[in-house]
Amino acid sequence: MKQLILTLATTLLMTTAQAEPTATGDLGLVIERAKGSVLLVDQSDRAALARIEGLGDLSHASLVYSPDERFAYVFGRDGGLTKVDIVTRQIVNRVVQAGNAIGGAISDDGKLVAVSNYEPGGVRVFDAETLEMVADIPTDSKTIGLVDAPGRRFVFTMWDTGETWIADFAKGDPAITKITDMGKNPYDALITANGRTYITGLFGEDGLTALDLWAETPEPIRVLPNYGRGQEEMPVYKMPHLEGWALTGREFVLPAVGHHEVLWIDSDTLTETGRTQTHGQPVFAMARPDGRQVWVNFAHPLNDTIQVIDSVSKEIIHEFKPGPAVLHIEFTPRGHEVWISVRDANKVMVYDTQTFEKLREIEADSPSGIFFTARAHRTGL
Repeated sequence: MKQLILTLATTLLMTTAQAEPTATGDLGLVIERAKGSVLLVDQSDRAALARIEGLGDLSHASLVYSPDERFAYVFGRDGGLTKVDIVTRQIVNRVVQAGNAIGGAISDDGKLVAVSNYEPGGVRVFDAETLEMVADIPTDSKTIGLVDAPGRRFVFTMWDTGETWIADFAKGDPAITKITDMGKNPYDALITANGRTYITGLFGEDGLTALDLWAETPEPIRVLPNYGRGQEEMPVYKMPHLEGWALTGREFVLPAVGHHEVLWIDSDTLTETGRTQTHGQPVFAMARPDGRQVWVNFAHPLNDTIQVIDSVSKEIIHEFKPGPAVLHIEFTPRGHEVWISVRDANKVMVYDTQTFEKLREIEADSPSGIFFTARAHRTGL
């Protein structure tokens, strides 16, 4: 009888494990922007597993993962912060914390989730377990470029005032450091993977501005002060996403604002090392994880095209057209494949990064951002 009970218990555990897998390293989520849903996908099988609905307005959505890769925190344009369990494939909590939000970040210890807001502005910080608000940081400005930094810190920038603030939660309540004179109308920002360099792009003037977060008192560092929308100002159809900037070896690759080119900048000296002319105005310039290739997509009306640039020669080595409205690019963690969302074809397409062969098409409803769980272990993503 005892043996029978043990056998039944083992069978039950195996059945539960099969019905509810706990391994998450091969998974990811695709934003389905039109319907307020996310699509759970498997990298190895190149397949969709489930659709999770009820996430609100995802027209400009992004997400971050908990350190164990189980929970995704989805930031919606409607101010919604939604916690999704990708093991049970359901929403476990959701709060509408503002009127208009523009992304977020998770602290390096995975305990805090921060959201940057356009309306009412500022940053709000939540307990990652309960989604209870633990801090409200008003800024009197639209807030952009929110990233996590080592030491339980968040860094963010103000569109209206041209300031960057560092909120340090190491001792509980946030200690705020304010850096002024970052430039006119910063529109987005990135932080390097080592957490040292924070760079903002400027819409209201030429150039970019960097901060050395390892400095005891970070000061603005002007980067390419004579570059921006330029002397022959062009219409900007879509602002580049700075978190899509690439670091390849010793160089940053930056999408130009309003010009058909990407810029190459030495990551140590922050001086220009070259330019590559492109098909259109770049939106994302994404480096393959090994840094050898940079994949670039473009703003409307030339957004049906991808170009691949070799990071040694800085020359375009491949160009192809996945379909109408290519919105996002995501590499598998070691870079052997790349997933591309093609919104107006309602598909996610998977390609081999060596041969450029298309390997699979996955049906998705107006897909935009693609986020694999490997992001859980990278600063600034």
